[in-house]
Amino acid sequence: MPVESVFDRLEPLLPRVSKPVQYVGGELNATVKDWDEAGVRWALMYPDAYEVGLPNQGVMILYEILNELPDVLAERTYSVWPDLEALMREHGVPQFTVDRHRPVGAFDVLGVSFATELGYTNLLSALDLAGIPLHAAERTDEHPVVLAGGHAAFNPEPVADFVDAVVLGDGEEAVLEITEVIRRFKAEEQPGGREELLLRLADSGVYVPKFYDVSYRPDGGIDEIVPNRDRAPYRLFKRTTTDLDEWPYPKQPLVPLAETVHERMSVEIFRGCTRGCRFCQAGMITRPVRERSIEGIGEMVQTGLEATGFEEVGLLSLSSADHSEIGDITKGLADRYEGTNTGLSLPSTRVDAFNVDLANELSRNGRRSGLTFAPEGGSERIRRVINKMVSEQDLIATVSTAFANGWRQVKLYFMCGLPTETDEDVLQIAAMAKEVIRAGRKAAGRNDIRCTVSIGGFVPKPHTPFQWAPQCAPDTVDERLRKLRKEVNADRRLGRSIGVRYHDGKPSLIEGLLSRGDRRIGRVIERVWREGGRFDGWNEYFSFERWVECARTELEPLGVDLDWFTTRERTEDEVLPWDHLDSGLDKEWLWTDWQDALDAREQDDCRWTPCFDCGVCPTMGTDIEVGPSGRTLLPITPA
Repeated sequence: MPVESVFDRLEPLLPRVSKPVQYVGGELNATVKDWDEAGVRWALMYPDAYEVGLPNQGVMILYEILNELPDVLAERTYSVWPDLEALMREHGVPQFTVDRHRPVGAFDVLGVSFATELGYTNLLSALDLAGIPLHAAERTDEHPVVLAGGHAAFNPEPVADFVDAVVLGDGEEAVLEITEVIRRFKAEEQPGGREELLLRLADSGVYVPKFYDVSYRPDGGIDEIVPNRDRAPYRLFKRTTTDLDEWPYPKQPLVPLAETVHERMSVEIFRGCTRGCRFCQAGMITRPVRERSIEGIGEMVQTGLEATGFEEVGLLSLSSADHSEIGDITKGLADRYEGTNTGLSLPSTRVDAFNVDLANELSRNGRRSGLTFAPEGGSERIRRVINKMVSEQDLIATVSTAFANGWRQVKLYFMCGLPTETDEDVLQIAAMAKEVIRAGRKAAGRNDIRCTVSIGGFVPKPHTPFQWAPQCAPDTVDERLRKLRKEVNADRRLGRSIGVRYHDGKPSLIEGLLSRGDRRIGRVIERVWREGGRFDGWNEYFSFERWVECARTELEPLGVDLDWFTTRERTEDEVLPWDHLDSGLDKEWLWTDWQDALDAREQDDCRWTPCFDCGVCPTMGTDIEVGPSGRTLLPITPA
């Protein structure tokens, strides 16, 4: 039976909401397929606004991979702003896809990509609007399988009550395997119903939270997490896509109709990072490093530019300048597109990976923008704690070279609230920024030098050495940042050239609650949502007071509280909510690295040194895959 579009009911509402164009679909390179010809149907969701969700590479890649299959249909859905949500509820319009405005509740799978935990309340809004019961236990055979993925899914326990299944790690091969399971299940006329489908997903390595029981100790800690079905494994392992050249996606990147946070064509040049920054969950859970070849990158750039018309290419990864052939990549691309106004960009550059030749290649065909570096910590000591070994001397030398070669502004990223941090560590940020201005004025021979200091609150994350660390209280973070601003402005001759941007520590504390929480946090999320919580990643909608009050109401009867989940330090033998979910990292190695952090001892990058037994490669059956290959990009030959 065809599923009808809801656009005839949606369209009259659009003149009454902000940015209505984000709901109409029809983007360049969007895919529209016949409903009845598809055997398996996916709705892919990024639980945030269109302007944030559309450029997301993960969703875009899966959307294209699935739609390449002749009997599979994939459409996209994003969170609707509160103004449209209210009208949809008033007029009975369900959560819809932007491609053909089909109701999300009609699909086989609702796949949700969580890049951040602050999107959890948006998931509940989408489920409720779609007519899908919030709790997985209440869903029937007629409801979609709600499948979670993304970096935040490495601890899905806070949303375990709301999702049916979870994929850990890379999704390219996983979605194809899941599609095949569903295809066969439907072809067999769904024997055993929803329970059997979830068991089959579990057989394929997908985590199904309902198949695991969690028990608690009298002190509030977890006693054990054990399967309650024979077919559910004791441990779940992440997926790792090894040869990126076999997955050159997206080939046809989506071009947005409305303004989005990134308006460029992006190519992921490698995946994973072994620098060992102890705060960085992304670097830890995506190991090992897997580089895309220089030819593969060149082909993706050529295909993507022809398909989109974009004039900027973002070379993406966790640390793009660490690609073993980054110099040859940037020179080859700059040569290819010289005279075309096609610019290249790196999202940020490590101080020890920057050189002027690289920067000049990046800006040769486009606008010369400011440079961005991420020292992360203000003092040498705190940088040893977090294993971000960038010396102030290296930073000053780098920015001096840049300013001497025509750059006029630099942005520096830092974190506040790091483990063992003191006021003095934070005040050193001011000293570093002032030294940057002095060095820049001297190198450039002029005074129009700018340095912007951007500071975020530190959040301890699962599967990192800091998963045991106490989170810093918001009041402490805010007080240190007030002292920092005062210190920056103490010398107006330098301070007027330094901009300081930071957010208060309150959203970070809630992110910390969600990132290291267990299943008991689900009731907090639901209560916040029922009391109006939406778009918690947006300042204008986030309410710290609402989260604190809901946490107090829901957690106190259970003998735990907000501080128990956030500012409390964990012990070595504590069962962590994600211990049954294996990212490949050995827990003993993580604990040893946590002790090294407390002693301010550094850890090397294993790409260039012997293996130090983090556990990933033997556990996952993978290896670090890096060049250099010695090959170069050839000019494009006209057909």
